[in-house]
Amino acid sequence: MSRILIVDDDRDLRKILKDTLTRRGYDVILAGSGQEALQMLEEAPVDLVISDLMMPGIKGIDLLVEIHQLYPEIGFLMMTAYGTVETAVEAMQKGAFDFLTKPFSISQIESRVERFYEYRSLREENSKLKKELKTQNLNKTIVGQSRAIQDLFYHIEIVAKSDAPVFLIGESGTGKELIAQAIHDQSSRADKPFLKINCAAVPETLFESTLFGHERGSYTGALKMQKGLFEEAHQGTLLLDEISEIPHNLQAKLLRVLQENRVTRVGNTQETEVDVRVIATTNRDIRQLVSAAKFREDLYFRLNVFPIEVPALRDRKEDIPILIDHFLRTYCQKYKLELKSMHPDSLDLMVNQNWEGNVREVENTVERAILYSGRSDTIQPEHIRLERPVLSKITAGSPSKEILNIADMERQLIYKALQATNNHRTKAAELLGITVRTLRNKLNTFGDGNEDESE
Repeated sequence: MSRILIVDDDRDLRKILKDTLTRRGYDVILAGSGQEALQMLEEAPVDLVISDLMMPGIKGIDLLVEIHQLYPEIGFLMMTAYGTVETAVEAMQKGAFDFLTKPFSISQIESRVERFYEYRSLREENSKLKKELKTQNLNKTIVGQSRAIQDLFYHIEIVAKSDAPVFLIGESGTGKELIAQAIHDQSSRADKPFLKINCAAVPETLFESTLFGHERGSYTGALKMQKGLFEEAHQGTLLLDEISEIPHNLQAKLLRVLQENRVTRVGNTQETEVDVRVIATTNRDIRQLVSAAKFREDLYFRLNVFPIEVPALRDRKEDIPILIDHFLRTYCQKYKLELKSMHPDSLDLMVNQNWEGNVREVENTVERAILYSGRSDTIQPEHIRLERPVLSKITAGSPSKEILNIADMERQLIYKALQATNNHRTKAAELLGITVRTLRNKLNTFGDGNEDESE
């Protein structure tokens, strides 16, 4: 049942309003003063407060401000016999839903209350639709149907509702930035700033001013006052990408900001309060850095309130065909081409590839294949140009022995994998990042396909 709190020092008016609204199906409680109203709100949650403006002790405007700060979700309807345009405007500016001037009729108060609940219902429906839309966008952006991705969606949904710091840990190219964006989009801060900084890309001399800001003249080149990212992201989210690269001498200052929610600009002594939700990422073994005293342990624990391990693509290979289809649609649309299809051999080639660059490498490969395919409506194996590691020992002059003997190197790798797994082909294939069928075909090429095997 919808509950309303009526606050007025006029006992008779309180009773009339209670009887009227109770008949309309509302649960009504009464308070004779602003102080009493605040005490009742601590014990009995309400949807709407109807308050007089002029009362002994706490005035209606002051009560409005106090309630709006403590319980921003509660509606407020102001009533007064001293109504002026200025008073009405002030009440509305400070968060009142509506304003009534005494004397008013029963139908007027009923219609105002009814209008509030209609507005509240629309607001809740709008919020629900926004949440559903964010979830749909999340599923469109973070592509996959594997168990690992479903677990990831689950963790995002849990932590997005809180303000807890999040630590995203995973290899390069796994989509940590997309996950951070998804957490922000599903949070109560979604309509506030989402800022990001790549800690590895900022020069050490500029790191402090970039994060915390600086005053004019605080250092050479500081021609004007500049807010830092923490101030710019106030009430929003700040993504500290590759946090492991932050200079060690600044880690203590960052820890202090996270603990106290205050920043001090370079060249100033005055602190500024900030309300920022922090998400950090790393592609390194952060625990090893802590053990080696290269990353502060107390900062690590401060950031690691809600860690999320982002899965590598090799741990969710069933998502590779879905990713390929997603990127085919994305880049065919980008280049204004008819949707191309993937030849089965091309798909097999890509599924069996060991994607060290993870999703980003798949995306690059698909875009490159679309360009190589030209007018063809099918991506053939020859259109797929996989990224290869650079051989560091090649010298000018005659061709390198390493290039001439790639087939021998491949054969040696396969035999070493079989030796390491006691000739267990399934385990050897997993070790090599290929399918058992591909391994069998390779062995047939070597003339060893009929050898006794364990699978």
